[in-house]
Amino acid sequence: MSMVTLPGLKEMIDGISRERNLPKHAVQAALREALLKGYERYRRTHRPDTSIFDEEYFNNFEVELDIEDEGFRVLATKAIVETVDNPDHQIALEEVQEVAPEAQLGDTVVLDVTPDQNEFGRMAAIQTKQVLAQKLRDQQRKLVQEEFQDLEGTVLPQARVLRFERQSVIMAVNSGFGQPEVEAELLKRDQLPNDNYRANAVFKVLLKRVSEGSHRGPQLLVSRADAGLVVDLFANEVPEIEDEIVRIVAVAREANPPSRSVGPRTKIAVDTLERDVDPVGACIGARGSRIQAVVNELRGEKIDVIRWSPDPGSYIANALSPARVDEVRLVDPDSRQAHVLVPEDQLSLAIGKEGQNVRLAARLTGWKIDIKDTAKYDYEAENQKIAELAEQRRLAEEAAAARRAEAAEYDEEYDDEDYDEALEDEETLEAAETAAETAAAIAPESAPEQDDDSAATEEPVASANELDELEDDTPADLDEAELDEAEAGAEAGAEAEAGAEALDADLDAEDEDKA
Repeated sequence: MSMVTLPGLKEMIDGISRERNLPKHAVQAALREALLKGYERYRRTHRPDTSIFDEEYFNNFEVELDIEDEGFRVLATKAIVETVDNPDHQIALEEVQEVAPEAQLGDTVVLDVTPDQNEFGRMAAIQTKQVLAQKLRDQQRKLVQEEFQDLEGTVLPQARVLRFERQSVIMAVNSGFGQPEVEAELLKRDQLPNDNYRANAVFKVLLKRVSEGSHRGPQLLVSRADAGLVVDLFANEVPEIEDEIVRIVAVAREANPPSRSVGPRTKIAVDTLERDVDPVGACIGARGSRIQAVVNELRGEKIDVIRWSPDPGSYIANALSPARVDEVRLVDPDSRQAHVLVPEDQLSLAIGKEGQNVRLAARLTGWKIDIKDTAKYDYEAENQKIAELAEQRRLAEEAAAARRAEAAEYDEEYDDEDYDEALEDEETLEAAETAAETAAAIAPESAPEQDDDSAATEEPVASANELDELEDDTPADLDEAELDEAEAGAEAGAEAEAGAEALDADLDAEDEDKA
């Protein structure tokens, strides 16, 4: 078997494997695909008629690498036929039987179609090099995807700053499975304003997404602004959360406020089923040691830990911490609207700087919160509005219940069998109406009171109607006598109608003469 030699093939595979952190079998697979693309380029160059080379034309070709002898061969699988139409895919039976007498039609053989060393060509070599680089990148992306796919949403503890590209930070991250570091991108919106991103600085980041596709650049997106990072930091610092004694119910975070004058802030709601455990105290720790560790990691971000409650009023009051709340009025529970009454000196604290406190409380609880001054709150007017809203909801519910009851009654009244009968009756009625309209169209237009001359047209018109009814019947129901009689009646009706029209014309003429 012939072979195209590739000096230094073994050393090249080892070098690529070390440089790109790829296993040798992945490098060999990429090299085989690249050489096959190079062979395709060689064939297209040496065949003037390239219209036959479609995307699937070379599916029966494969490349075999010989690592020891440092070369490769091209093999083609061909079908044995009587008459050869395509020599790349077929081979004649008698040609095969010269070597293998037991061969039969329909069998396949593998043949060596390796070109000569000097025929492979410079263009084919360039094509091979380009495809090899692309296939190696694809192999790297595939391995990275397999390595980090199950780590989405988790925190990577050692993310090291490598360089900066536009407003993004490129970081080196590790999956923790003993694999080499890979690049990840930290976008501008996922950065913290208080972070100092300098070369080789190390941060904890949350793996946000593993991108797919062949686009350039890192395929891992990490974040420092995601709420999941706060949850993970508390889970690491608070053993009760790790042991599931304390659970984090909800988190609302504003890591990048709309204004520079407002710093990042987070509200976190916690709860426990153990009576002897204070969930808020467990998260804060002795003298604030636990929460301080989280704050330090987040570069001074303000964090409010509040107690979750199944009662919406208590939950909303806790969420507005550190403001003191006098009363929480649930204005519209269906649309989750609430009025929160606070003393005048607590208004600014409850609202927060540029509304940040109440905005985070609304996100945390899922309620629309309106902060009201207790001293200026008009109970009578607000109670009237609440009563009107309740009345509107009651009327809407009654209307909806009536519609549902009507639909249910209709469904019970018209089951499948009744529906079929009603449909048949409706079709019968439509047929009768159609017949009546047809009869009216055939009958001559006349006044209800007719004179003696026009009365002569009644009998022929009836014959014409009889003809229509006979035509609607099936041919098996008509005999020749009935058909002849109906046709005669129709002709008589037509003559009578013409006579009536002539008589009307004469009467009109006489009236004009008298006038």
